[in-house]
Amino acid sequence: MGHFKVRAMKAYVNIGANHEFKLTEAVLVYRGGGEGAFASLHEVNQREDGIPYLTPAEPLTTAFLRTLAQGLGARVKPEILPDNILVRTPDTLVWWSRPRRRIIFFGGVNEEARKLNGRLFPHPALIFKVAGRDLYVRAVGTNSRPTPETPMLTAPYWNTDGRVCPGTMRVPDTSDVVSIPQWQDAFFQSEFTHAAGAVRLTSHPEGFIGLWRNLAGKKRFPVRYLVAAGETLQEFVAPANER
Repeated sequence: MGHFKVRAMKAYVNIGANHEFKLTEAVLVYRGGGEGAFASLHEVNQREDGIPYLTPAEPLTTAFLRTLAQGLGARVKPEILPDNILVRTPDTLVWWSRPRRRIIFFGGVNEEARKLNGRLFPHPALIFKVAGRDLYVRAVGTNSRPTPETPMLTAPYWNTDGRVCPGTMRVPDTSDVVSIPQWQDAFFQSEFTHAAGAVRLTSHPEGFIGLWRNLAGKKRFPVRYLVAAGETLQEFVAPANER
């Protein structure tokens, strides 16, 4: 394979006052008329006049791809996973939380909701997902570890339609396993202020406010008032481009 000249490309890139990266390699991706594709690796050299060019192709090794992925941040450090972890990838962390009692906070303009602010309530089993910097939450009607086929239920909280509207939530800086308590505390210590979209949050005959008003001081959350979310756990954890 002959040399490729790269004229519209700088051999150096500045990303900050103390960082300068030199162009050393290039990956070329070839596609045909179907779904097939292959890639080749080329070293980048410079001519005497400073114009960079690509050397003949070399095999694209797994070791190079691994190094490239780590450089782009696609690396998960070794962690001991507790049994509440459901999924762990470079981009996603999913875990489930057993039913328990928690204090939650209500804000906004609804006076009936504000009367419930700071009281202790029972909560159903929940599944949390962190993808990038976004937090998602669903409920489940079981007390045991969910399976891929477990049907998801709508989490009965304002400020979420699956994806949580951060509002007053203090988003943690990381999304590793040790940050799970921080994500949960950030969610429950924020103020629930308004409904997010047209999602039905509960089938309780007195609606959302009636549900939580009747739960104040109780020990168990009545899962019969949870509403189907129309997806399984497998569908909930899948990236949007894979659904």
